[in-house]
Amino acid sequence: MYPEHPAPARYETALDVHRPAPITPVVMASAPLVPMQPGSVPSVASVVLPDGRVVTGYAINPMQPKPVVAKPAVSRTAVNVALGGVGFLAVCGGLLLLTTFIAALTALITQLIILAAVIFGGWIAVQIFSASGSKGGTTVNIHKAVIKRNRFYQ
Repeated sequence: MYPEHPAPARYETALDVHRPAPITPVVMASAPLVPMQPGSVPSVASVVLPDGRVVTGYAINPMQPKPVVAKPAVSRTAVNVALGGVGFLAVCGGLLLLTTFIAALTALITQLIILAAVIFGGWIAVQIFSASGSKGGTTVNIHKAVIKRNRFYQ
């Protein structure tokens, strides 16, 4: 479906590789190079290439990185996540206990109210339905009463 591409022709030409020599020798450090902002502006350096071109730029000496601090065995983020999980579990357990306590207190108050109603209702029922015997006190039978000038006569 697609046409075949012909193999590219090899062009062999002579290449001259020029490696410029720096003006100041660079001291190679065993530590990896870390790009850092220089403390002061370095002097301008120029390199003359073999074909006569001049390349001008700043000669930046490699900066020594700060020594690496030993990493802890467990990452700080993992410790924070674990502590957050423990705190969350403590809060959930406390809320569960709080709701259980509130439910038990509500049931206790409800039972006390029902008990008081039953006892008071029973007392009232006993008072109403008790035998009509001597209840104490004085009974006065009035047969003929006359009230004259706001006085009671018998």
